[in-house]
Amino acid sequence: MARRGKDGASPPVDKARVVELLSQHPLYGKREIARDLGLKGNARIALKHILRELEADGAIARGNGKRYLKAGKLPPVGVLEIVGQDADGELLARPQHWDQQTAAPRILVIPGREDQGPALGIGERILARLHETEDGYEARLIKRLGASVHRLLGVYHAGTRGHGRIAPIDRKSKYELIVAEQDAGGASSNELVMAEPLAGRDHGTPRARVVERLGSMSEPKTVSLIAIHAHNIPTEFAPDALAEAVRAKSVGLKGRTDLRTIPFVTIDPEDARDHDDAVWAGPDPDPSNSGGHVVMVAIADVAHYVKPGSALDREAFRRGNSAYFPDRVVPMLPEKLSADLCSLHEGIDRPCLAVRMAFNAEGRKLRHEFFRGLMKSAASLTYGEAQRAFEGKADSLDHTLKVTLSALWQSYHCLARARDKRDPLDLDLPERRIVLGADGKISSIAFRERLESMRLIEEFMILANVCAAETLEKHRIPPIYRVHEVPSHEKLYAFADYLRTIGINFAKGQVVKPGTFNLILKQVRNGPHEAVLNEVILRTQSQAIYAPDNIGHFGLNLSHYAHFTSPIRRYADLVVHRGLIRALNFGKDGLADAEVTRLAEIADHISVTERRAMAAERDSVDRYVAAFMEERVGATFPARITGVTRFGLFVRLAETGAEGLVPVRSLGLEYFRHDERKHALVGELSRKTYRLGESVVVRLVEAAPLTGGLRFEIIADEERPGLTPRSAPPKARPTKSKKRTTSRSPRS
Repeated sequence: MARRGKDGASPPVDKARVVELLSQHPLYGKREIARDLGLKGNARIALKHILRELEADGAIARGNGKRYLKAGKLPPVGVLEIVGQDADGELLARPQHWDQQTAAPRILVIPGREDQGPALGIGERILARLHETEDGYEARLIKRLGASVHRLLGVYHAGTRGHGRIAPIDRKSKYELIVAEQDAGGASSNELVMAEPLAGRDHGTPRARVVERLGSMSEPKTVSLIAIHAHNIPTEFAPDALAEAVRAKSVGLKGRTDLRTIPFVTIDPEDARDHDDAVWAGPDPDPSNSGGHVVMVAIADVAHYVKPGSALDREAFRRGNSAYFPDRVVPMLPEKLSADLCSLHEGIDRPCLAVRMAFNAEGRKLRHEFFRGLMKSAASLTYGEAQRAFEGKADSLDHTLKVTLSALWQSYHCLARARDKRDPLDLDLPERRIVLGADGKISSIAFRERLESMRLIEEFMILANVCAAETLEKHRIPPIYRVHEVPSHEKLYAFADYLRTIGINFAKGQVVKPGTFNLILKQVRNGPHEAVLNEVILRTQSQAIYAPDNIGHFGLNLSHYAHFTSPIRRYADLVVHRGLIRALNFGKDGLADAEVTRLAEIADHISVTERRAMAAERDSVDRYVAAFMEERVGATFPARITGVTRFGLFVRLAETGAEGLVPVRSLGLEYFRHDERKHALVGELSRKTYRLGESVVVRLVEAAPLTGGLRFEIIADEERPGLTPRSAPPKARPTKSKKRTTSRSPRS
């Protein structure tokens, strides 16, 4: 309690005392402020004027009702919206309502005991308890509140009496919304729309209005649109960025090294949408390096077109990376650049940044040198074409290309020996390839063949990335590293528990290296546990991120690593290119001082956008697969259990890689207990056990293209073939497939 003045009068009121009090007690009203400061009579009137002045000055802000808080302060409990992730993969949030002039404080969401459901995702709202820290706030979940109230994605259905309704895509949104005829925006039934909730209710049902029409749900392209809009991936370029792209011109030789006589080749997937890297190799002419090789990697010079601070730069940073879907790509750069001026097309002069690397006969790098040059691709090959050439089956290629490809093949075998000594993490993770027909629907789903030509390009790109990091460090230019931490103790303990279930010992306290996991994989090669163990090891890993501080790359077993080879589709690589231009005095369009001071912010942002794109890509594939499987409801498939939870089993089909849920209720009438250590569901009466990695036969019960969910029931397993655990359960709401927090493929 504040002290009274002489003769019991109120002490003088000043702004500093009010602000200090509100910093200690957020959301105090005028009555509480007056009470704690001991104000009465005319002093209360003065307080009213002071509060108005402080609010006008931005020193305090109005909270709920007539309560105040110091500017930048948050109440002890509040509604937050999940907006992204930090460099460690932790969720970041912001207040749902933040009308203050200052930037919203940093809020880190800390998992709590109450958070026992599916992982929180970007766009969700939560009620949380807030605790102030030195770096901002920590928030602990009190209650989930569903999707963001700002906008929602749903399917519009026309109704009667001038009202329609919207069924939300997000399964966490339990209620449909009523749309008045004047708020429908001309939407038709079965149309995908973006809607905005409105105040009030209609007969107890929330109201909304359509703000954007995205297309009919009957059109195959809508599948990707759902994923794109659900994850807030930007699709429209700013007009000033497009104008800059239109003005862009081809580049001449001035100020560049002429590399056009070197027969570079691009080697990409059949469905590649851009070509940002080219390779060449040959024997080292240096007589002191007998049996050595020279490898050159040339990368599109995107930095020439996308200058720091330009409209194109702002747009590329906002997107962070390109996102790839079965039917389209959402590029980081406008098509004029991504598919034309920056793409290394066959037979066309293109600006590039290139690195020349010399290796000895054992594959050890002796030296490297960067050039800013002008190149001309001699051929654009697919992985399959390159593989056939490596195997001597490409008679149609001219002599120069045959010589180049032969040298590439010899160099790769040399470098592969050095790679094997380095012993990076070697996971076998088959990747699904979705083939669309002319009607936009899936014609087939198959696993991509893993070719040595793919490994060749991967290895050359990894080595070029290492050279980029080493050069920037040598010239004291701070890079953005691609870092990958050692797996956490918690994940290693869980991994050890799983290994015991398949008869493999793993000391929990040991120092792990990538080779540790490789030795375990060798023990199960060609056995029943091989596929699942690859997945389990992947989940045991930390996720690779971008960071200005170097902690090395555990998976690749490299101490210095930066992304340099894909600037058309990754902003991180563009920043590294600018750093090299600055370090090597290649021009005036290098890394700007303002960018150097923002490297931590840039790294955090592009780590978030990368995960956003990966999540959207997975969602799109899930929905396409669910649409493909919809006509096969009732069919049976061989499958393998890939996940065990208290609410059911996740299974993956051997034929297509489609993944869905077997609800625990479909396993039988008895109670099944979840044994976390054994990764199993165990029947309390029968002791029937369903384990991770077990082969089963399942029947498809339901496919929901809208959510991407597949629901199965087990009809037979390894131990009791032909066993039907339970008759088909009644229809339930579509169940969304489990979302992984790690990548399906090791994006190094």
